[in-house]
Amino acid sequence: MIDYIVDGDGVATITWNMTDRSMNVLNEGSIAAFKDAVGKAIADKTVKGVIVASAKPDFVAGADLITLFKDTSAKAVFDFSMDLHKLFRTIEKAGKPFVAAIPGTALGGGYEICLTCHRRIVADNPKALIGLPEVTIGLLPGAGGTQRLPRLIGVRNALPMLLEGRKVDPKTALGMGMVDEVVPPADLLKRAKEWILAATPADSQKPWDQKGYRMKDAAMTPAGAQTFTAGNAMLRAKTFGNYPAAQHIMSCVYEGSLVDIDTAIRIEARYFTACATSDAARNMIRSLFISVGEANKLANRPKGVPTQAYSKIGILGAGMMGAGIAFAASSAGLNVVLLDSTQEAADKGKAYSTGLLDKRVAAKKLKPEARDAQLALITPTTDYALLKGCELVIEAVFEDRAIKADVTKKAEAQLAASAIFASNTSTLPITGLAEASARPANFIGLHFFSPVDKMPLVEIIRGKQTSDETLARAMDFVKKIRKTPIVVNDSRGFYTSRVFATYVNEGLTLLSEGVNPALIENAGKMAGMPVGPLALADEVSLELMHRVRQQTKKDLGAAYKADGSEPVLTNMVEKLARIGKKAGKGFYDYPTDGKKRLWSGLAQAFPQKPEAEQPDVQDVIKRLVYIQSVETARCLEEKVVIDVRDADVGSIMGWGFPPFRGGTVSNIDTVGVKPFVAECDALAQKHGTRFTPPKLLRDMATEGKRFYAA
Repeated sequence: MIDYIVDGDGVATITWNMTDRSMNVLNEGSIAAFKDAVGKAIADKTVKGVIVASAKPDFVAGADLITLFKDTSAKAVFDFSMDLHKLFRTIEKAGKPFVAAIPGTALGGGYEICLTCHRRIVADNPKALIGLPEVTIGLLPGAGGTQRLPRLIGVRNALPMLLEGRKVDPKTALGMGMVDEVVPPADLLKRAKEWILAATPADSQKPWDQKGYRMKDAAMTPAGAQTFTAGNAMLRAKTFGNYPAAQHIMSCVYEGSLVDIDTAIRIEARYFTACATSDAARNMIRSLFISVGEANKLANRPKGVPTQAYSKIGILGAGMMGAGIAFAASSAGLNVVLLDSTQEAADKGKAYSTGLLDKRVAAKKLKPEARDAQLALITPTTDYALLKGCELVIEAVFEDRAIKADVTKKAEAQLAASAIFASNTSTLPITGLAEASARPANFIGLHFFSPVDKMPLVEIIRGKQTSDETLARAMDFVKKIRKTPIVVNDSRGFYTSRVFATYVNEGLTLLSEGVNPALIENAGKMAGMPVGPLALADEVSLELMHRVRQQTKKDLGAAYKADGSEPVLTNMVEKLARIGKKAGKGFYDYPTDGKKRLWSGLAQAFPQKPEAEQPDVQDVIKRLVYIQSVETARCLEEKVVIDVRDADVGSIMGWGFPPFRGGTVSNIDTVGVKPFVAECDALAQKHGTRFTPPKLLRDMATEGKRFYAA
């Protein structure tokens, strides 16, 4: 776990080497072993200095959150943080030089070890990432990161790293002063030893332990006052107070800059405890760290099916979705046949990848030869015969059953019997689309999200006849292209489109009730959604939403039930011809020379209630959030979603449900199932049966159950 040697020159090397893990992490065992090695090196009078190194390609990736916080009581968390502080201060005050030899990625607690050392030397590894990303899972650095980084590079430079969880490459880190040297990988340990042997007594003392030390941009300096005043305002505008970790980081840095380092780290430990014991941190760790990790490891993959190796896939339709999938697949080293009805359309689809890769080359993140090699993997064509040899074909054509059926038959005629056929549809039931297939057991849904190159989620939809083998092999493909899969059963809208639509529809319903559109939009953002429901409707396209609704009416016939959003949508598309952002006009206007703004004609098209009758913003927030959670509960009851973890991961990564709420299911647990049911009943009585809790929730409330263990 931790190797320790002392060479003939008196240089000790403490090497992180967790053989049971793919990466080194901080956990109970590794911390104890590291502490023992540090104590041994300090006590040994023959040791002149210490190299802290790694036997793995990366340094230390951070804390193992699954095992580290078994006891989440405030006392246990505070004691854990203070124990690390004591260890790290022992290193800083050892009187011997410690140098971190960083071969690759050093994040979170791993980088905090580096900050503790007297010097940081990193290998010139362009894939390495250095930073303190704890805020992205609802925490703050709990081992001195909020105090040492500002003291090292200044408050103004440190705050963006801490508040945004930025991760930078070694050369950027060097330019910022986060590390001291970047050297060729082969020279890393050699250079670390050279520094130790040449170190003076002053090199073994941290600047903040030296007499007369003054922190750059500290709170009471003119620059610091300006930074904290503006920073707090900007933070509030961005987070609406939903993320306590960010505010705690700001407070940590502010208060810590006013005191000595030992008092500062105790301040940090208290704020770390507040973060770690918050609902937001618990939700974010569970969904964004644990559940996403399990999804990426294919925890729900059917057992006993050999792993599918992929080398060649086909994509039908070279529009934005097809082109994006082609980019993702070629990025994973797969040969891609990108097929469309005309060569011009197919070429345009490949050009999408060219544009993305050219930007990376221009930013010096990719070499031209690597770009050319990836582009060579994409073959744009109109010839179905080129699909021969594809292990998988993904259909991404227009949302029309007849067109999809036609391309399915043409593609399957070229494929081996074992090949998988997948549809990228976002709304049409997979079981119905599979009727056009000669082998429905090999037919599955792979719902990508736009833009594919940025969106990490793939919703895998299992049709009624989809085999376990096909599901397993589809999951293998999603993992191959480095996306996160969730698995759902077939139904109209599946899971993500179905629940996402409730947010937009509730916004439109509020508008139909006379609620001020600015109030609706601001409530959406205050709830934690990326944008308001009206803006999101514009992004999706009101025309597309209207078309899908018309198709649903035809499919369901008498069973179709209209809601309050329908008159708004019909009016916008059919009467006002305002179809969304793509046309430059929807609920917003999109001037070419400025920022979007709410359409001034909304008040006339949808008369608003008097100001005194407008609802409280918290009531609007509750409607926009609760409607998504109650619809998710229906999906669970109907077995559309089988695993609550998939529901939470899908809601956050699929359409941006607020991460601090942990996902649509975790939101119910956070509120409490019993109070959630009661509040939904009140909403149903006041606003309509769409808020009525399903039997699943009522039974759980009666039995005192929750979805996750507390």
